[in-house]
Amino acid sequence: MRPRVLTVAGSDSGGGAGIQADLKTMLALGVHGMSVITAVTAQNSLGVQGAWELPVEAVRAQYCSVVDDIGVQAVKTGMLASAELVEAVAELIAGTGAPVVVDPVGVSKHGDSLLAASALDSVRKKLLPVATVATPNLDEVAQLTGVHVESEEQLRAAADAVLAYGPRWVLVKGGHLPGDAVDLLTDGAEEHWLRAPRYDNRHTHGTGCTLASAIASQLARGQSVPEAVSAAKRYVTGAIAAGFALGAGIGPVDHGWDLTRGTAGA
Repeated sequence: MRPRVLTVAGSDSGGGAGIQADLKTMLALGVHGMSVITAVTAQNSLGVQGAWELPVEAVRAQYCSVVDDIGVQAVKTGMLASAELVEAVAELIAGTGAPVVVDPVGVSKHGDSLLAASALDSVRKKLLPVATVATPNLDEVAQLTGVHVESEEQLRAAADAVLAYGPRWVLVKGGHLPGDAVDLLTDGAEEHWLRAPRYDNRHTHGTGCTLASAIASQLARGQSVPEAVSAAKRYVTGAIAAGFALGAGIGPVDHGWDLTRGTAGA
């Protein structure tokens, strides 16, 4: 049976991030993608014009419907919006028995808030402890831990601060730093530094969602965490290089850049 991956995230009506990016990534990587929608956004290349979270019972019903019948080999979380949703999803994940990639989405590419301030403590105490891999960017690290990173050398301190909340692994994304795009993957005992060239392309909407979904897809295919993250990094680097203009603002990465090879990033 084809590996199955479940994304628990918000909908991006512009198609570049959120549920839409997750499912495109999963298709490109040869797994069957399934979805639990946590929120609906009115969103385009210019930003988020509105967001409406779904009731907890609707999220729980979607999750149980998929897991109880179809089953999953990996779960990825994105926009969870509120403390109530964070805690409900964390509880569901804890009983699933599959690897979990937590993308602790706090703000959109355009700077729009996607997580209530009151939910931060729930992310720290409920969601991160059930994560196989957490994938915060530098803004999310600062939001969750208070650690501000301004150089590559400070990525270790950022990773340690996130690991203190309980995920098995953390991937600190250093894409906002100058120079090459460098990320640090660590479980506190071993380190993997992942580097990629930085492309002169402003159309990078959906990068974080895409990377987290790619990691979940590779975990579902049986790869170890370091293997999955390395393959996902290669895939998202290609998607960034092929990002394209859409609308009047920031366009999306190209999730289908490598579809001609069938299983991109493998």
